[in-house]
Amino acid sequence: MTIDHTFLPMLRSPRTMAPLTFEDDALVATDGDKYRINGNGIPLFAEAFCSADARRQQAHYDRVAENYLANLAYPHTQEYMRYLDDRFLADVDESRLTDVGEICCGGGEAFQLLGRKVGRGIGLDISESMLDSARRQLPGKNYLFIQGDATALPLAESLFDSVFIIGGIHHVNDRRALFQEIFRVLKPGGRFYWREPVSDLFLWQWLRAIVYAISPGLDGKTEHPLHYRDTVPVLASVGFQVRSWRTYGFLGYCFLMNSDILFFNRLFRYLPGIRALTRAMARFDDWCVRLPGMGRYGLIVNGVAEKPGD
Repeated sequence: MTIDHTFLPMLRSPRTMAPLTFEDDALVATDGDKYRINGNGIPLFAEAFCSADARRQQAHYDRVAENYLANLAYPHTQEYMRYLDDRFLADVDESRLTDVGEICCGGGEAFQLLGRKVGRGIGLDISESMLDSARRQLPGKNYLFIQGDATALPLAESLFDSVFIIGGIHHVNDRRALFQEIFRVLKPGGRFYWREPVSDLFLWQWLRAIVYAISPGLDGKTEHPLHYRDTVPVLASVGFQVRSWRTYGFLGYCFLMNSDILFFNRLFRYLPGIRALTRAMARFDDWCVRLPGMGRYGLIVNGVAEKPGD
């Protein structure tokens, strides 16, 4: 599979930011660096340039990709995700979707969620297996998927109207470098949207510590849920203006989600009426996080930050 040539000016060598040209089945930088393109048309920048943390996550996600994708097909996962997706989309400015980036894209969850609203999209992930899945799900010529390190994006500056991360920030230890790179590739006035696990309530900190200790589907050395006090100041320090921080998910999320890492959750798909039960639990969770003083204490945070305009 070949790459649409309209994407070429948007790509850079991650080591030097040098422009790239096509050469057979590879991209070659003007400084001589060369990056292979796999059979699905995915440039593999991380083969040659990647941090130790990213390399560890690459091995981890290549190992768990099958279970992760299978989890997305369970009926209770689908129903709860529909609730989370509705809340997420409510924050998205649809006028800013001409050129869109999805970082730590996995199977292209944000692109699939946004559908035909995206004009042109580039998705980046460290896992070649996940990117191959994204390419199968989104074969259109208006999408390009690339393998790379989220803290050293192989992309030119000021490319995107919007950048999305769904479930990727908590895999990156160097959050400042990640946010600096997202800020760099956004156009002035562009927006950064994220949905991530958050642990500002002590109960979630305890539960997640237990789950991380016992689950082979998690890597406690490179995965760390967000905290408001450790995230918002870093976003501000690189130049972002944080527009929104809203949390969702409570006890229903604990029991019904994460089937890829909690084996007993998978059994819920056999329960009669599980979809209706999941919808009821989502409504209960929504009520919990709307109680006075509970707005920051859900399990998942949806956030919006903006790069100031010129």
